[in-house]
Amino acid sequence: MFSDPTRLRILGALAGGELCVCDIGEVLGASQSAVSHQLAVLRAARLVAFRRDGKTVYYRLADDHVGMLLEVGLGHAAERAVRVPDGK
Repeated sequence: MFSDPTRLRILGALAGGELCVCDIGEVLGASQSAVSHQLAVLRAARLVAFRRDGKTVYYRLADDHVGMLLEVGLGHAAERAVRVPDGK
């Protein structure tokens, strides 16, 4: 789930709080169709939850563990990116 850049960006956006599909699309610069597709994948993996308000659906991270996984994963990737090989 965390290997797809679009899904990571969606999770990152949702780490800031609840958003609807149109807001996520605007933040990512992606179509609502592309965002909806990735949200369906994230919902199936139980990484995001949703609620309806009339015709609008709002998404959020499923729980605090998803936020922690995202934070640790991004921190690990950033750490690996700044390491300089020591030649060993």
